[in-house]
Amino acid sequence: MSIDPRLERWRIGAARRRAAIVLLCASPLVVACGILSARVSGSHLAIAIVLLALAITAVCAWRSIRGIDPIWLARRLDATSPQMDDSAALLFRDAAALSNLQRLQQARLHRRLAEVDADLRPRWPWRAVAAAFGVGVILLAIAANWQTSALTQTSADHSAPPAERKKATALVQMRLHIQAPAYTTVAARDEAALETKAPEGSQIQWQLQLDQPPHAATLVFHDGSRLVLTPNGATWSGERRLAASTLYRVVLDGGPPLADDRLYRLDAIADRAPQVRVLQPEKTLTLLEAQQKTWELAFEASDDYGIAHADLQITLAQGSGENITFKEQSVVLSGAPLDANAGSKALRYRHTLDLAALGIAAGDDVVIKLAVSDNHEPKANTTRSASFILRWPAEASGESAGMEGIVQKTMPAYFRSQRQIIIDTEALIADAPQLDDGKRLARADAIGVDQKILRLRYGQFLGEESESHAEHDDEHANAAAEPGRSGAATLHDPTAEAQVDALAEAHAALERSTPATPTKFGQEGNTVAEYGHVHDIAEAATLLDPETKATLKSALAEMWQSELNLRQGKPEEALPYERRALDYIKQVQQSTRIYLARVGLELPVPDEARRLSGERKGVVGRVGTLAAASTDDATMSVLWQSLAGVTLPDWDGAEQWVHAHESALPDALGVLAAIDRARRDPACADCRTQVRNLLWPLLRQPAAASAPRAAPDAAGRVYLDALRTDAPQQTGSAQ
Repeated sequence: MSIDPRLERWRIGAARRRAAIVLLCASPLVVACGILSARVSGSHLAIAIVLLALAITAVCAWRSIRGIDPIWLARRLDATSPQMDDSAALLFRDAAALSNLQRLQQARLHRRLAEVDADLRPRWPWRAVAAAFGVGVILLAIAANWQTSALTQTSADHSAPPAERKKATALVQMRLHIQAPAYTTVAARDEAALETKAPEGSQIQWQLQLDQPPHAATLVFHDGSRLVLTPNGATWSGERRLAASTLYRVVLDGGPPLADDRLYRLDAIADRAPQVRVLQPEKTLTLLEAQQKTWELAFEASDDYGIAHADLQITLAQGSGENITFKEQSVVLSGAPLDANAGSKALRYRHTLDLAALGIAAGDDVVIKLAVSDNHEPKANTTRSASFILRWPAEASGESAGMEGIVQKTMPAYFRSQRQIIIDTEALIADAPQLDDGKRLARADAIGVDQKILRLRYGQFLGEESESHAEHDDEHANAAAEPGRSGAATLHDPTAEAQVDALAEAHAALERSTPATPTKFGQEGNTVAEYGHVHDIAEAATLLDPETKATLKSALAEMWQSELNLRQGKPEEALPYERRALDYIKQVQQSTRIYLARVGLELPVPDEARRLSGERKGVVGRVGTLAAASTDDATMSVLWQSLAGVTLPDWDGAEQWVHAHESALPDALGVLAAIDRARRDPACADCRTQVRNLLWPLLRQPAAASAPRAAPDAAGRVYLDALRTDAPQQTGSAQ
């Protein structure tokens, strides 16, 4: 289909106008960017930037020209020429594809087109052109100023003397020679850095080479000490012993300062004390067994640099009360390496103690303790193990048999009620000839109920299921009411009925005294607690060790047999099981106590010269013991707040505070280094943030205070006013 020549001329004119607008707006920006990049970075980068800008301009012009199509022309004709009757799109369509009515309208538009004198070119965007030229002028001004400052700097550099052209000194080469103490057996090493970690007491030697030799070079440490470096040709060297972790800076005198004059850190690795682990014996208290002649001991010790010697300290405590005598001796042990590569860093010690040669007798205690020392100089680090006791059991004396040492009970008191069950069973056996079958069976069954309750209490510590006392009592009552159970004499026995009634009344009182806590619908924990079937107790997982749990399980098994025979009315057969259960319980009690070695009575020696003299020298009075609150921590609070604003922080006060509390801070050197970086570069926002983060844990926790009452809102004020208005009326009505 052929387009009218006039329409084609209008399309070309509009496309040219759009391209001209893009070029007019882009030309000042391209020229200004090229000139600025040439001033800043040279001609090569300027050419690349100009080419990139031209490419972007060409793409923008092509996209703008591409938008001039028949659809755009039809819309412009409809908008600018009313003669087109909003049907200008028919001028660009093939007549064969149109209907009769559309062809008639198309012919009418062709006739009117000759009379239309329209300018379809877009208007000039003078505001956008002015903005583009304004930005270009600003960029050219920046380029001009940049050129001026650069020329001024260059001329100043050329006019200055050659010795002053370079404003900073650079470290050409640096080396630290670290010689650890001889006892550590650590080989000497060299590091090409000014920061390192070394064992405490190491000898460190600095060797520095500078590109501009100064008159003097000094290492200034954070504690105020200084180390003057000695020149040796082009190398400056110095030596110092690393007694503790420190910060230092290289300071030059008579020359340009270092380009990197920050603080450097040296960390001293402290020698740790040896670690001791006791293998045998496994318990703090060991009871001497029959015919035992020796006591086997085994230890393991480890140290970071090596173990020097180990002493086994043996103490024999004889007597009781205040009449305790001690015999002490020390045995040097020789250890065997745990690993061929570890050497003396990890050793195992074994020793067999001859009890006959030691002279142990009934009621005596043998207390052993291992002391291990390392090679630290000038004073060795020593670690002592816990005390382990070998006790000759004394004669049984009630509940305190064999408990002459200091004892702390860690188990509930009802673990000792098994003895009462044995006493009741023995009394029942003794009274059996005087009792008829019904009373004897009732008493045996009552003891069986007590045994069951005690067994269930023990079972709670092993995670077993528990039953309520009501179930026990109902079961007991039902069993007593069943006809033909172990004899008909129990059917109407008044003693059994009285016991059942007493148990039921006690259980009802317990339920009345326990308030019911209403549960909330939808809470999983409350639902499980009310309706669930708990099979385990969380505390039972960690309360007892595995060996004690095994002993307690044996006691429960004996209680089962005891209860079985008691319920069947056979107290004679139940008594052996009860006694064995008591023995197991005593073993559990022994394993859950904390034993301390017996010590003698050591009173302070009085000063006879001051006795009854009335002299009060050295006696502190009780008046005026309250001290005022310290405001020493306010320095850190003020510094932390000033770092968030624009005020100048008090760096000197902060450094003095850190130096004063250096021993109490977890990383005082890190805080000092961060403060130094922020102080030297006030414009560094990251440095200030780092200081704030380090100071946050050091700030004093504010004292607790009551929160002020919030002011009421509009609705609250209306409510309060209504209360004040109604108050007089209520008072009058009450009168």
